[in-house]
Amino acid sequence: EFLNSVSKTESMGLYTSALTCLVLLTATPSSDAFSVLPSNRPVFTSVHSKSALNAIGVLARKAKEAEVRSYVEGGVEEDVLAKYEAMKGGAPESNDPGPVQTSLTKRKGNICIISEYKKKFESAGFIDEILEPNIISSTFREFGASAVSVLADERVGGCTYDDIKIIVKEQSNSKGEVPGPLPVISSDVIVDEIQIARAAAAGAEAYFVTMSVVGPDKIQEFVKLGSAIGMETIVNVSGKDEAQKAVDMGARMICISGADVNAKVEAKEGVSAPGDEQVCFIASIGARDDKSLAEVEEVWQLRDKGFQGAFVSDCLYKSGNDSTEHPGAIIRSMKAKSSVKWASVKARGGKGEGAKEYLGDIMM
Repeated sequence: EFLNSVSKTESMGLYTSALTCLVLLTATPSSDAFSVLPSNRPVFTSVHSKSALNAIGVLARKAKEAEVRSYVEGGVEEDVLAKYEAMKGGAPESNDPGPVQTSLTKRKGNICIISEYKKKFESAGFIDEILEPNIISSTFREFGASAVSVLADERVGGCTYDDIKIIVKEQSNSKGEVPGPLPVISSDVIVDEIQIARAAAAGAEAYFVTMSVVGPDKIQEFVKLGSAIGMETIVNVSGKDEAQKAVDMGARMICISGADVNAKVEAKEGVSAPGDEQVCFIASIGARDDKSLAEVEEVWQLRDKGFQGAFVSDCLYKSGNDSTEHPGAIIRSMKAKSSVKWASVKARGGKGEGAKEYLGDIMM
């Protein structure tokens, strides 16, 4: 679906329409199940049916149309228009992994962390303890994240494309250093190519798009358009069928949500690309409604099951800026070489093997 084309006067030369999507749904809490809504916002829910996910996609797409129409009619920035025109101009396609996929694909036995920056949570609104983007950006880098995602939707995550620009600028300050700059990813759900152009103009190198929101045909179109301006595509899926469709449409980075570790692993098994092309599988880690930080153990398990990356959002902020369980400590613990066979990550005061250690004490 497209909005009606807007005149040059109305849109500073924009020749096509734009859509974005927003999900403002209230999920039913559950202690043993969760899924990822198209906003990439991990929430607890007891609903996992295909019809429910499709309904979410429709609502997400509809909810954003008016917002993006307002953006287009208010005047699209010249740098965004330039990216859009370059995207439409096309470019030779390459089957080689891009820099973002390369940074998220390490040798077996390692897992890469995509850390999402956001300022707002559905259950709590804006969080005072969340650091400003230019500060937490360096924390993500210094504690071992492989990429930074920004939930560039003000209504859902409290961030805008300006926050992408701030983090891109901060990351660029580490050029020539170790660790160096991290790639920045836009996690505003994409439903139209103008959003890809907007993310690229802000300095992002990749973007998330959700299968249940746009469908396979749009995925194929977006992959081609994004590649024309060096933007890599990460497709959010909820099962094996969607994962294989995404790969068939040209995507080579797949972010899988699921009720538990087994569901994510099942969605990954058997999914393949033609020839010897690599597919990077990323697990979306939902936040539990407790302080146990079992999410760290989940990442260890998924690493051992062959996932190359983990997308981590709300669980990074469960303890605020606590000296031992701050976002950086959680990231480094997720990357640790430990295993649920030998240790159990617990919050302070927990019981069991490994409970005597704070999260930061198992960082390797």
